[in-house]
Amino acid sequence: MTDKVDSAVIEQIKTRVAEQRSDIIAFLRDLCAIPSYDGQIHDVGKRAAIEMRKLGFSDVWFDQMGNIVGTIGNGPLKLLYDSHIDTVGIGDPESWEWDPFQGKVEDGILFARGACDEKGSTPGMIYGLAMARELGLLDGITGYYFGNMEEWCDGIAPHALVEAEGLRPDFVVIGEPTRMQVYRGHKGRVEIQVIAKGRSAHAGSNFLGDNAIYKLLPIIDEISKIEPELGDDPFLGHGRITVTDMRVKTPSINAVPDEALITIDRRITFGEEPQAELERIRRMIGDRDDIKASILSYDAPSYTGFVFPVDKIFPAWALPENNKLVQAGVLAGNLLWGKPLPTGKWDFSTNGVYWMGKAGIPCIGYGPGDEVHAHTVIEQVRLDDVVKATEWYALLPGLLT
Repeated sequence: MTDKVDSAVIEQIKTRVAEQRSDIIAFLRDLCAIPSYDGQIHDVGKRAAIEMRKLGFSDVWFDQMGNIVGTIGNGPLKLLYDSHIDTVGIGDPESWEWDPFQGKVEDGILFARGACDEKGSTPGMIYGLAMARELGLLDGITGYYFGNMEEWCDGIAPHALVEAEGLRPDFVVIGEPTRMQVYRGHKGRVEIQVIAKGRSAHAGSNFLGDNAIYKLLPIIDEISKIEPELGDDPFLGHGRITVTDMRVKTPSINAVPDEALITIDRRITFGEEPQAELERIRRMIGDRDDIKASILSYDAPSYTGFVFPVDKIFPAWALPENNKLVQAGVLAGNLLWGKPLPTGKWDFSTNGVYWMGKAGIPCIGYGPGDEVHAHTVIEQVRLDDVVKATEWYALLPGLLT
C-alpha cells in the first residue's frame, strides 16, 4: 500500500470508527440543534471546540472573524479540513414537518437544518484527524479543523484566515456534500447590481413621473434570453445567469417609484471573466446616465465586529484528475472499501473559490450528503455516510507524505 498505510492500519481505522459511531452521531445532532444562521456561529463553534479538546487537539481558538480553529499534530506539512458551520435560516417555520434544529431520524437519515449543508462533515473531520494522530498517519503533518462562516460570502473566511491570521495550509479538504465522491472543482460567480433612477409622482398623475421599474424590464427580459450564448467547459459546464433579487424605492404604494435595483447572479465557467460579464450588462444598458451597473462588494462585520472587505468575485477552479491530492482522495476510497472513488464537481459554490480560485492552494471536496437537499425543508444526511466519511478523513493524511 504505502509506507504508513497497510491492511492492519485499515482495520484499525474501521474498528475505531465503529467504536465511536454513537459519539459521532451524537456530536452531529448537537451541532444541528444549535442555530447558527446569519453568521452567528459562536455557540456551535464552542460545541465543536469541546469535542476537539476532548479528542486531544493541542490548540483550539476563535480567529478574529469568529471562526473556530483546532490544531493537531506538529509536522511541517499543513493539511486543513474546512467545513462551514453556519447555515441559512429556516424560512417559514410552518413549512417544516419537524423541528428543524432537533430534527428527526427516519430510515437511518437525519433530517435537520445544517445536516447536509454543512455540519454533516464536521464530526468526521474532527474525529478523523484525532484518529489519524493516534495511528501515526499525521507524522510529518499538522492537521487543522476550520469551522467557519460561508453562507453570506463564499471564501471570505479562508481569505481572512490566510491574510489576517497568517495560516496558509498546503492542502485543503472541503466538507460540502459530495455524495461521498471526490470533487475537484466548480464554476465561479460574480454578483452584479443594476440600479435605475427615475422620478417620483403620485400614481394618479403618473405621467408626471418616470417609473424606475419600467426602465429595468427590457434589461431583465434580455438577461432571461442570453444564457445559450454564455461560455461552456467540458468539465465545469455551461455558464448561468439569473436575476435573483429586485428592490424598489418609492414614497408610497400610490406613487411612481424613483429607484429600482436588481441583483444578478452570474455563474462563470472557464474562459469567462467577471469584468467582461459586467461589460456585457453595461452594453445591455447602453449609454445612459439613469441606469448604472457595478460588481457588488461585501464589507458586513462578522458577529465579532471583524470587517474584511472583498469584491463579490468568486473564481472558477478545478484540479486535474491526476493531481496528487485528488489521487490521494480516490486511493483512500479504494483502500477502505475496495473501489476507487469517482471524481466530480459541485453545481453550487464553496470556499474553493478562495483556496484554489484565488490563493492557488490545492483543495478537494469530500463529504456526506447531496447538495440537492441544501437549503430545503427536507435537508438531510445519511448517518451511515457521516460515520463512513470519518474513515476517509482519518486515512487521507497518511497518503499525502
